[in-house]
Amino acid sequence: MNDRIDIKIYYEDTDCGGVVYYANYLGYLERARTEYLENRGVSMVRLMAEGFSFVVVHVDISYSLPAKYGDIISVYSEIENATKATITFNHKVVKEQSDDIIATASVRLACVGNNMKPRRINSDILRALR
Repeated sequence: MNDRIDIKIYYEDTDCGGVVYYANYLGYLERARTEYLENRGVSMVRLMAEGFSFVVVHVDISYSLPAKYGDIISVYSEIENATKATITFNHKVVKEQSDDIIATASVRLACVGNNMKPRRINSDILRALR
């Protein structure tokens, strides 16, 4: 995995135990996917203006270690599979300071139109992702 974003953990990210609240990782993965796509010329703003977007239809995430207030984490992303209507991303979240794996995840996205019905992914987008 070579695409990476870094995220600093703030107090607002943590729960009463002082560790990152588990659901916040989904937001971090979303940021990483958006950057991955935009780094390849796929603008989410443009896609939405053209009447389609990607929605999450499946998430499989495993947590190994906690991230805490003040940590800097890195989220690595790669595409596992892209079909005519779905894209599956693999993500790895690590502590920047040690490279210890915090979490791993697989996220499947479906392409939908404004009516939320499935739609084919534009062939130019698929080429950009391969």
